[in-house]
Formats: sequence, structure tokens, C-alpha cells
Amino acid sequence: MSSNTVRTRFAPSPTGFMHVGNLRTALYAYLIAKSQGGKFILRIEDTDRNRYVEGAVDVIYRTLATAGLLHDEGPDVGGEYGPYVQSERKNMYRPYAEQLVESGAAYYCFCDKTEHDSNGEDVSENPDQECCCRNLDPAIAKARVAAGEPFAIRQKINKEGISTYSDAVFGEITIENKVLDDQILLKRDGMPTYNFANVIDDHTMNITHVVRGSEYLPSTPKYNLLYAAFGWQPPEYVHLPMIMGRNEDGTIAKLSKRHGSVSFESLAAEGYLPAAIVNYIALLGWSPKNDREIFSFEELVSMFKISGLNKSAAVFDYDKLKWMNSEYIKAMAPAEFAKCSKEFAKIAGTNVETYWDMLAGLLQPRTEILSEIPGKIAFLLEQPEYDTSLFNNKKSKCNPEIALTILQELLPMYEALENWTPESITELVTGYAQTKEMKLGLPMWALRIAVSGCAVTPGGPGEIMTVLGKPEAIKRINQALKMLA
Repeated sequence: MSSNTVRTRFAPSPTGFMHVGNLRTALYAYLIAKSQGGKFILRIEDTDRNRYVEGAVDVIYRTLATAGLLHDEGPDVGGEYGPYVQSERKNMYRPYAEQLVESGAAYYCFCDKTEHDSNGEDVSENPDQECCCRNLDPAIAKARVAAGEPFAIRQKINKEGISTYSDAVFGEITIENKVLDDQILLKRDGMPTYNFANVIDDHTMNITHVVRGSEYLPSTPKYNLLYAAFGWQPPEYVHLPMIMGRNEDGTIAKLSKRHGSVSFESLAAEGYLPAAIVNYIALLGWSPKNDREIFSFEELVSMFKISGLNKSAAVFDYDKLKWMNSEYIKAMAPAEFAKCSKEFAKIAGTNVETYWDMLAGLLQPRTEILSEIPGKIAFLLEQPEYDTSLFNNKKSKCNPEIALTILQELLPMYEALENWTPESITELVTGYAQTKEMKLGLPMWALRIAVSGCAVTPGGPGEIMTVLGKPEAIKRINQALKMLA
């Protein structure tokens, strides 16, 4: 492999669902690699066994596949730098940690584990307090290790001076070393902490660009000090701005479940198309050099540039996502829409299923998210309760009294109609309107309300009565006549 091949990685922890922030990180890592002819690697970071969720790895595989982010290397496809699951790499971390102890860049820590949590974060009352093991005589520390005393290995950070590094999005970042803690690198059980495993894995897998959230900006100097201690070249850092959600009062806060669905799978379950979700997420922190908003996946790959990433936080706008989804739905091939919308419609075994292709054609331009469909067609499965005031319509000049007369006159005509199709049903009411010298909208409105009980329906009386079938349509007209009388 060429030494200048771009290699990015997505390294999620299997702790549950795939948050849109995780998916954006994966998407940008993928686009950075593929836009430059590079490789996209999947690595599962399962060092924190306390937060491991059964089945979460399958969620990661499923989400990436559905989103179109196909990895070149990973646990399921292999590669020359495997294994790609951190727990399976456990034995490789200790030699690196011991190497740091030998060079003075780390030390053995014998503190009771209640003083520090399993991730290496200090949970004592005074987190700035220096660990008492930091200045232990190395010979004494080694003797305690040899005697079998439990230990962790902590990074030994020089608290003097400053650390400066460059980020592709935020520019030059400077941190005072005194605020950096001596993080745990290797836990008592021999497992590495997230931060330490990241550095070892990224270096040994030849990762060139590390893409992650901006919350890691302050801790990056600790990573760089590890790279320096090993004499390694750090990767290029690409820190992404936070994704925010809008609260009911208009203020914004970090995106969470209270703002709505925040996982890829839950958005897809609501009826957002995967391609629309990916397109929308691509714009949460990145912008092309034009005003376009709809991009095919191939266009995202060809147009993506790191220079287009923004520093400012992105606000997840569900209305904007809904609009974008509706544009994707309108652009679908009719047969494709009929197939995917049928899965949401819940019509198996009903008369509606027989006419689904016709109904899908009516629903496609009127649907923003697929989960709206059951509500749009519910009246076909069971007529809702409605009030006769629904027959009032200023535009068509209809009211309950006029509707009563129209339906009384139309009923025997429909009872006698043998060819029950949308065309013949519409032709009958059209001829009736001409005979009565009234605008077609008037009898059409009276019929629509009688057979649907709804002011807004996909399709008109012709389509509705066809789907209902003659017996049900006649039954509903009779019920309307009883109400109006």
C-alpha cells in the first residue's frame, strides 16, 4: 500500500443504538477517504465492558450497510491490520504501556480502584490532586508488580508549559499542560482504556485522519504526548462541531431524545428514507460551494472536501429533514415507492391491498414520511365518525341540505352501476352534474364526505369507491343519508 494512501476509521463502542452524531462521524470519515481514493476502516472499540450492549455490534453493521457506508476493512470483512475488535487485540497493548513506563512517560498506579473509575477518569473529590504513585521509586514500583500487587498504568504528563496542535476544522489549538490529568492507559484487568487503545490502534493500522467530535479537542494533547513518547507521527485531526436540537422554547441544547428520534434506525422506522437521512446528515457541519441541498451519494463522494467543514454547531431541523425526505419520495420510481410504502401501510389481507399500486400513485406526491401513510388511508379500512357539518364547503357551495338531495339522487344510479371502476364511477357523477347544470365539484364533495368521512383524501370518489368495493360504498352512502335526514 502507498504510504500516502488516506486511511480513516470509524471506531464506535457497542453501547446501543447508532446516534446521528455517530453516523455523521462515520459518514465524514468515509467521505474523506473515498473522495481521495483512500480506505475506510471499521473498528469496534469494546474496551468498556460495563457499557457493552448485546446486539449493538449488529446494529452498527446494519446501520452502516443501510446508509451505504461500506468499509474496506473490519471485523466482518477482515484486512491486513486485524483483528478489528479491541478486546481481541488485548495482548498487544501491555507491551506498549510497559515501554512507556520504561521511558518514564508512564508509571504503575496501585491506588484502590474506587479512587478512579474503569475508564481512567478521576472520580475523587479533588481530581486535580496528583496521584500518590506518580513519584514512587521505579524499583519499588517494579517490586510491587513482581509481588503480584494489582496495578494500572497511568500516563505521566509534564504539567509545565503548553501543548499546541493543528486541527483541520478548528485551526491551531493550545492547551495548558497543567489541566491535563495523568490518565489511565492500562486498567487492572489488562484492558486498555479507550484513549490509549485509540492511539495504539490508529498507529498500527496506519490511520492518517482521525475524525471525531469536538468534545475531544481538550484531550487531544494527551494523545499527542503519547505519540511523541513513542516517536510516532500523529494523524491529521478532524474534529466535528456538536449537533444541537431545538427546544420547545426556541433555545438550543445538545441533541437528545427529547428533541425527537436521534438514532438512524428510529428515523428509518418512522419512514425517513436512508438516502434522505444520509443526505441531510452530510449537511450538518459541511457545506458545498453552492446552494444545492439534494445530492446523490456518488455526488457527496466526489464533491466532499475537508475545507467545507464548519466550526459552528449544527442544529438538527426535523422540518428540514421532512422536506428533504419528501423530495426523495417524489423522485422515487413508482414501483419502488409502492413496494416500500406497502410495508408501512399495514394492509395485508384487506381489499386495500388489491388496489395498492393505484393508491400508492396517489399517495406518492402527498407523502413526506412513510409513517404518515396508515393515517392517510385509515378511512378505507374503517370509516371514521364524522359530523354532518363536514358537508359544508364554500368553494363547491355544498351544505348538508344540498348533499342530502344529491346523495338521494345518486344512490339508485350507483346501485344500478355494474362496471365498478374509477372511470365509470367518475363518469356517472360527471354526467349527473351536467344534467343538473351544476359544477362537478359540488356532487364530488358530497360523495367524498359520504364515502370517506374525511375532508382530505388521496384520490377522489372514483378511486375511493373502487377500493371500498360496491357493497361498502353503497353502505356508506346510506349511512350518510341517515345522518343527513
